[in-house]
Amino acid sequence: MNTMAMVTKWKAALSVVVILAVAAGGFKTLMNFRKRHDRPTVLVGAVIKQDADPRNQSPIAGVQVIAANGLAASGATSDFAGSFHLTLRPGVEPGQSITLIFNHPDYRPVDLQATVSDTLYVARMVPLHSEIEAELNNAAIVIENVLVRYSTEMISTQNIGNAIKTFQVLNTGTVPCNNQPPCSPDGKWKAQVGSADLDAGEGNVFQNARVTCIAGPCPFTRVDYDDFSRGGRKIKATMRNWSDTATFLLQAEVFRSELGATIRQSHPVIFGRALNFTLPGTAEGPTIEAELNGSPFVFPLSPNPVLSWANCNIRVEKQQAKDYRCELKAGYRFQ
Repeated sequence: MNTMAMVTKWKAALSVVVILAVAAGGFKTLMNFRKRHDRPTVLVGAVIKQDADPRNQSPIAGVQVIAANGLAASGATSDFAGSFHLTLRPGVEPGQSITLIFNHPDYRPVDLQATVSDTLYVARMVPLHSEIEAELNNAAIVIENVLVRYSTEMISTQNIGNAIKTFQVLNTGTVPCNNQPPCSPDGKWKAQVGSADLDAGEGNVFQNARVTCIAGPCPFTRVDYDDFSRGGRKIKATMRNWSDTATFLLQAEVFRSELGATIRQSHPVIFGRALNFTLPGTAEGPTIEAELNGSPFVFPLSPNPVLSWANCNIRVEKQQAKDYRCELKAGYRFQ
């Protein structure tokens, strides 16, 4: 086969490879396009209260969100943070015009004209009973001195006394050891070892335990075994003495731990007609204490609180902490 024929053959083979590669790439692009096309679009947004003061633009939970003309697969409901996720029907294209409809019994309905995209949608709703109307309503019940009270279990540790014990290590000083233990640390003098222990009793522990030489040639003594400084129910001290008899004092403070309920209280934050506060996961028996037109009342907060003067929403966070947000009902106002 001449050189020209070989070149022609290689060109033909290369053309086939290029065609196959282009076809495979086109098929992959087509599949990716179909996947993107078939994947439903989800609109993400938030619903908040319409107010000139950003501090009063509290999230609105329980808002029903739908798309006009049946463009959404189903409706959505805003959560505690006012967040909603609305899934559109397959075939709704980015850039397409859409009308989002928001409804809540305590707010005026909102129709939001938008374009399908990955933007963040924010709907602002006007309360049916505005704060200005509430302030002008002299007949509204005044709520003031609001306090949140709850109990939580805590371990309390109390000092219930001291324990003291003296002991001696008998010895005669200046006696050569002659390699007959126990000896002084340098092995020169004959030594003796003595110990004492203490028991704090059931349910009690020692803290701040220490041992002290209080009589005799103390410079020629040392702690041979420390089982007291770490504390605990039982402690023990072992001393070495390589001179004349020495006297030691072992003492410690006795503590007892008990599990008991502690009453705690906090002041909620009030912006406009919304009251906000958070309780730890360990909170038990929470209540709201408030004065209504000067008369004190206590309102228990059940898992689904129902207050005569406010609508409350709860969100459970990590470690079971609970976020509360309560909106005043018509006919009530904060002082």
